Amino acid sequence: MKRIKFLFVALTAMLYLPLFAQGQQAETHSVTLQHPTKDTEVTLVVRDSANENRASLVAAPGVEEQTEEPTLEIGTSITDFCMSMGVVKLFEGDGWKNLIMIAVGCLLLYLAIVKKYEPLLLLPIAFGMVLTNLPDSNMYHPELFALSTGDHVNWALFSEGAGLLDYLYLGVKLGIYPCLIFMGVGAMTDFGPLIANPKSLLLGAAAQLGIFATYLTTIALGFTPQEAASIGIIGGADGPTAIFLSSKLAPSLMGAIAVSAYSYMALVPVIQPPIMRLLTTKKERTIRMKSPRQVSKLEKVTFPIVGFLFCAFIVPSGLPLLGMLFFGNLLKECGVTKRLSEVASNAIVNICTLLIGITVGASTQATSFLTGRSVMIFCLGAFSFIVATFCGVLFVKFFNLFLKEGNKINPLIG
Repeated sequence: MKRIKFLFVALTAMLYLPLFAQGQQAETHSVTLQHPTKDTEVTLVVRDSANENRASLVAAPGVEEQTEEPTLEIGTSITDFCMSMGVVKLFEGDGWKNLIMIAVGCLLLYLAIVKKYEPLLLLPIAFGMVLTNLPDSNMYHPELFALSTGDHVNWALFSEGAGLLDYLYLGVKLGIYPCLIFMGVGAMTDFGPLIANPKSLLLGAAAQLGIFATYLTTIALGFTPQEAASIGIIGGADGPTAIFLSSKLAPSLMGAIAVSAYSYMALVPVIQPPIMRLLTTKKERTIRMKSPRQVSKLEKVTFPIVGFLFCAFIVPSGLPLLGMLFFGNLLKECGVTKRLSEVASNAIVNICTLLIGITVGASTQATSFLTGRSVMIFCLGAFSFIVATFCGVLFVKFFNLFLKEGNKINPLIG
């Protein structure tokens, strides 16, 4: 009976533990008990803090201390773990939208790897698309860049919880990657054929009619002139230009515009061949053009300098892109900066293509991307791309009407 009474008192004292666990500082409470069969006083010490609750029996010298540890509820832990899994969140709320975007990303990965449709562009975009739509990835936060004040980044929120892709996306938002890519493109471009045959400049200009057609169509659909210009530039088949222009004129649409531009660029082998076969005959497609005249080194070195100055005086707002384009070409043609030219045309272009691809893909979060406006932008981008192809090919066919038989141009160039 005495043993039962002793245990009852000890258990009663231990029940007071929860009362001491309400965020107070650590305190120690003790209850002295008389052992029922031995002349030994046993002290029950209750230690309480915000992070620790335990009771121990501290006996006189020679008596072993006993400690009761909290029990682990395995069932609750397993349930909490299962509910925190990402696959569960795919079936909560708008999780189905993430599933759609992940499926689209996997489809693009298939086209890039198996079908080899522009894999250098399509694969990073597709992987970024899958990465950003995984539940609780927390790598990209569109709210950090969604400002209506004209600023590029919400720096106040950026310092609190930006993810990896948020930092990489700064190169897109601030227009850094497009300019560096243009420098690399300039270092890889030979303007010799254009210098030898200046009228070929008209062929490229004709293809830009798709931009203007889309611009007018987009305004008719209710977009602002700035948004219409950003959407229409997709027809130029130039991803860096589309990103740069949309970051200046329509930052809120830049994600959809960039993905649309790069996707259609990657799908050129799918989109353009049917149009070319439709508009040309087999005889026209097999026209062999004369080789252009040999261009001197002086002409090649002078061209980027003159072109840069001309653009600076006529269209100064385009200097970030065109300036870097002519600078890269000057590195190539001057002959004294071979190492810089090789770095610009290889390492820098490859790195920027990788970063711009994965960050553009990351901007396709389901919550902000699967909207009616995004669908319209994709449709208008396809329209711009198709009209540009039509106009380029048809202009060459028209141009050939005024050329002699030996000087005709292959319409596929358009």
